[in-house]
This record gives sequence, C-alpha cells and structure tokens, in this order.
Amino acid sequence: MPRPKTKPELQKQSQENFKKLNDYVAAFSSEEQQAEFPGGTMNRNIRDVLAHLHHWHLMFLDWYEVGTKGEKPAIPAPGYTWKTTPELNRKIWEKYRKMVLSEVQQKLKQSHAKVEKVIEQHSGKELFEKKRYKWTGSTSLGAYLISATASHYDWAYKLIKKCKK
Repeated sequence: MPRPKTKPELQKQSQENFKKLNDYVAAFSSEEQQAEFPGGTMNRNIRDVLAHLHHWHLMFLDWYEVGTKGEKPAIPAPGYTWKTTPELNRKIWEKYRKMVLSEVQQKLKQSHAKVEKVIEQHSGKELFEKKRYKWTGSTSLGAYLISATASHYDWAYKLIKKCKK
C-alpha cells in the first residue's frame, strides 16, 4: 500500500492495518497466542509486540500534547535518542512482559482510539503540511501519525506472521 498523503488515506490505512493485525491475532488459538516466538527477536510473543505498539502510541500522544503547548517534546523519550531506540524498546519490553495478553490488547485498543482521535480532529492540511508545527521539525504531523499507526501495525503484522511460520 502506498504511504498515505491525505487524511482519508491515513484514516483508512490506519484502521485497515489495525483490523488486519487484530484479526490475524484473533485467528490463533489461545495457546498459539501465548506461545513464544523462535529465538532472534526481542519481542518474544504476540503480547510483547502489541505492548510495543501501545507504548509507542503513548509516547506519540505525549509528544503531541507537549508539542501543542508550544514546548519541545523529548523524542523519542527522555534520556533516549533515535540511535538508542533499541535500549528504549528493551525498557518498554521489560515494563509489559508480566502483563497478560488480554490486558495489553485492551490497552492497545484504547491508545489506538486516542491516536485516531488526534487524526480526526485535524484537517488534511494540518496533518500533511511540512514544518507546520515547530515540534515536528521539518516533517509533518501526518508523518508521525503514519509511523505510530499504519506503518507500525504493518510492521507488527509482518513480525508476528514471520514468527508464526
């Protein structure tokens, strides 16, 4: 699917990829949903992947809230840079690794709805005009939202599919 360039495309791709991911997970038996992935990935099971998505939603929502106040958010997170995201992702994994899958799924559903609400409240121009918001730097709010939703859901779907072969 091509990268969204309009608000309707972003909404459609985000919702479709979220549904595709959740439908795929739901098609597994409870035992398969709980099963560990083969070695070689930090995210060891479906819960880990979904928790990762949820936490990145929360980080985006924090960036958005701080940024809309005219302040500079700590992106990706306080004490981390894009180069140190592996360490950040490990911290995220540790935070959620004892949580049950159903709780993570509920949290993901809630955070997804909050991110979708951000998309809904902006016009296409507000979403896709580069440099419109100081906190997004040289890119657009839409680029951040694509990364937090459609692209990330696609990554999660592909990772789970690869690990479930």
